[in-house]
Amino acid sequence: MKSTLKKLLPFAVVGVISGATTVGTLQYFNHDSNSPDQSYFTKSAPNVSFAGMNSAAVGDDFVKAAKTTVPAVVTIKNYQSRSGNRASEQDLFDFFFGDPFGGRGQQRQRQQQQAPDNMPSGMGSGVIISPDGYIISNNHVVAGANKLEVVLSNKKSYIATLVGTDPNTDISLLKIEEKGLPYLNFANSDNIEVGQWVLAVGNPLGLNSTVTAGIVSAKGRGIGILSSQGKAANPIESFIQTDAAINPGNSGGALVNTNGDLIGINSAIQSTTGYYQGYGFAVPSNLARKIIEDIKKFGIVQRGFLGVQSLDLSNDMQVAAYNREKKANIKAGSGVYVTGFGDNSGAEDAGLKSGDIITKIDNTVVTDFADLSVAIGSKRPGDKVAVTYLRNGKENTATVTLRDQKGGTSTRTKADLSVTEKIGAEFEPLSDRIKTNFGLSSGVTAKNVSEGGEIAKIGIVDEYIIMEINGKPVNSQKDVEKILDKYSGNVSVKFVDGYGQIYTRGFKMP
Repeated sequence: MKSTLKKLLPFAVVGVISGATTVGTLQYFNHDSNSPDQSYFTKSAPNVSFAGMNSAAVGDDFVKAAKTTVPAVVTIKNYQSRSGNRASEQDLFDFFFGDPFGGRGQQRQRQQQQAPDNMPSGMGSGVIISPDGYIISNNHVVAGANKLEVVLSNKKSYIATLVGTDPNTDISLLKIEEKGLPYLNFANSDNIEVGQWVLAVGNPLGLNSTVTAGIVSAKGRGIGILSSQGKAANPIESFIQTDAAINPGNSGGALVNTNGDLIGINSAIQSTTGYYQGYGFAVPSNLARKIIEDIKKFGIVQRGFLGVQSLDLSNDMQVAAYNREKKANIKAGSGVYVTGFGDNSGAEDAGLKSGDIITKIDNTVVTDFADLSVAIGSKRPGDKVAVTYLRNGKENTATVTLRDQKGGTSTRTKADLSVTEKIGAEFEPLSDRIKTNFGLSSGVTAKNVSEGGEIAKIGIVDEYIIMEINGKPVNSQKDVEKILDKYSGNVSVKFVDGYGQIYTRGFKMP
């Protein structure tokens, strides 16, 4: 299986600096535009500035943007437990593209796992977005960390607090305790144009404060990176594509316009070698901004769902496969074809039916699934959207109230989460065979371990066995929930890894 992946994936449009995204709606971000906000919610000019055609003017713009951006881009060092068995960013490159070092990657990985605790397991970039120390980066840059170190461009170092993450968009929010820091304003990524000059700033291949230039090559790209990694339950992808050079270590760095305003978070590349070949991808700033607003205000991301099962009519191969399987005669074209509905579907309640073709959400034209995920993924439960659809060739519009995955229409905070949601894992009872093989009398198997969750932070991955929590044996998910429900403070976890080694580690209940 592994060899098959290595043969096929170099031809797929995937990136390893991982990313996922979505463009938020312009109306959502333009409210209170007269507010003198000095945080990362500061409004930048609504119009995009382009570099002039005169070469001297272009150079001047680049210099200005670089001087603004470099001080606000940081290095993030990810320290992990040696038994955590978590992949570093370079390990991900090896997985998707094969080892460009001819076998030395495996040796490097073994050396990383055996490295002292004071050596980072991986490094990436981040962007300071407020003077009081909030930093945005990628989820995959911080995944699995039990300590995060932030190094500024002036070489000052801080231990960062991980405020929150969202694997569905590959965005994370960190905080360091400092004031008066240089920071970047968010630009409106809806206003960017193909052909616009941009700069990518980050720390590729260990080279700090590197600036590269290029143009916006395309918008709204879906490359399947989040779903292919299996880390995102409901991935949203609508990348800004650029030909500015992006390499390992650029993850979480800034993509800026010539004003030095943030238009994207560099996240992924398309390559057959694991290194830059002309195609880089960034999470649009509108989506990134919405995610961090949610994390900062609610502690978790508020995600609205339309509640439809769908077929992307822009994808000829998917349409052909659907027709073969269902013996249907659906024609490829623009829009998203409704094939069914989930439980508690707001769309179904609003009158949509299987066979309808969604062509617009509010004022956003929907030509494919990426457009749909952009328009809906930037909304919250309880928001109402106007859904335009075709039925038997006739255009109709319905007002749909978006819901969360459980059918709710109100926002939730961390306090509303279940125990398993808070700690980032689910659990299954051990079979008698596993108990016999490991000589155990109790235990549960970890399932669906979330990157960035408390369980992941202490080195537990899927299929590890948890024997005790706070000194009490556990045999079911109900046991775990009973011990941790309404519990606050330090949690002790005794677990067995995939090699039969027993560890006891702890975390603080969120």
